[in-house]
Amino acid sequence: MGDTGAPGAVAEELEEYRRQELTGYCYRMLGSYAEAEDAVQEALVRAWRGVDHFEGRSGVRTWVYRIATDVCLDAPASGKRRALPMDLSGPGGGATPPGPPQESVLWVEPCPGGSDPEAAAAAGESVRPAFVAALQHLPPRQRATLILRDVLGFSAREVAGLHSCTVASANSSLQRARATMADRRGTTDGPAARPSGDSVRQVLADRHASAFSRYDMEELNMLLHVDATLCLPPYAKWMRGVPDIHAWLTGPAIGCRGSRLVPTVANGFPGFGQYRPQVDGTGYVPWALQVLEFRDDRISGITACRDTARLFPLFGLPDRLGEVSHDAAPHPEGVAGASARG
Repeated sequence: MGDTGAPGAVAEELEEYRRQELTGYCYRMLGSYAEAEDAVQEALVRAWRGVDHFEGRSGVRTWVYRIATDVCLDAPASGKRRALPMDLSGPGGGATPPGPPQESVLWVEPCPGGSDPEAAAAAGESVRPAFVAALQHLPPRQRATLILRDVLGFSAREVAGLHSCTVASANSSLQRARATMADRRGTTDGPAARPSGDSVRQVLADRHASAFSRYDMEELNMLLHVDATLCLPPYAKWMRGVPDIHAWLTGPAIGCRGSRLVPTVANGFPGFGQYRPQVDGTGYVPWALQVLEFRDDRISGITACRDTARLFPLFGLPDRLGEVSHDAAPHPEGVAGASARG
């Protein structure tokens, strides 16, 4: 990058971090893409203000992450744990509708995947909703330590300098964080599993869309992992296993028959904006943002977020689709985010 001590070169490098990994770091720390964007903006403002005083004793990357970590630790919501439905209760049966939405819960929110498929694939495993939710069980400083070491590849010495602690203390914090995350994997993901490759994920997503276009439950059952989960924030309801997901899709969620799916990238994986047809045939309206997760060459999780007014613009999804054509070929359906009364 040239003379990293020169203010102009440092400012240029800071802008690269904004475009690349810094937002992902703050998203993992805070569990909210909107809050992550605010944190990155604040971190870069602080960095730009101090760029003339940067002495180069540490690299620019370590310096800017120290600032971003301080911003995240100071954020109003840093001490409040964001959650997914499975963090609140055990799985429920698929044949019953959900209760009222839990608007008071701070939910782990999906994040846009960006336009770079390789970058999205690289980040995918460490920004998937279940992983981000598990991170929320760590104290904020342990959370930062684990992300910096195990996700972003900082050395123990760099993390110790970033936290102004000893290397031994940084290593101890990392070991405690890893133990907590291992416990969380045992309660949410089940046995260790082989992650699906990027090309396999896309094939599974395409087949998912095609199966829903025909409302082919047999095909969908084949695509789902035996322990697949379906969760429906802001409802606390969630399901585990093919039979209950099948019961949901053919029971309370049957009103989503005929929905259309618009592909997007969410949390580094293929996702979909789901649109339900209006009964008067005047078009399709936003219903849910589906975030897919993958394991053992199957779809292992579907998180269907109903806050479409806020999420669809964030993901660049249209606010409605055109008129319903009963003569046209069927479109991919997205029922997983449905609530029959939602």
